[in-house]
Amino acid sequence: MRLCLALAALLAGALHVTPAASESIGNVQRGSEYAQQVCASCHAVRLEDLESPVAEAPPFKMIADRPEMTRLALQVFLQSPHPTMPDLMLGAEDADNVIAYILSLKGQDAASLR
Repeated sequence: MRLCLALAALLAGALHVTPAASESIGNVQRGSEYAQQVCASCHAVRLEDLESPVAEAPPFKMIADRPEMTRLALQVFLQSPHPTMPDLMLGAEDADNVIAYILSLKGQDAASLR
């Protein structure tokens, strides 16, 4: 998994995706809904969820806050097979929405929800 993330980070740096471009693709609300339905059985998907149901599955907030995490890194990650994840086949729109949702968590503070 680290190898995939490192590769994705290198690709992202080479292509230099700007924040404005990365924010304009996908629907955050639909991505949140999809994540609640499909991803929440393994990952903590909501901002306020600190621990995932499956210990090896990082919370979405933790994924979002990784410095190397960009739209491109997430696209590469979601299109690559992972031995520790189910073989999910996200359609392009679902993937864009989930990526938009994950990136919306970057830098957010769960304490602000209270």
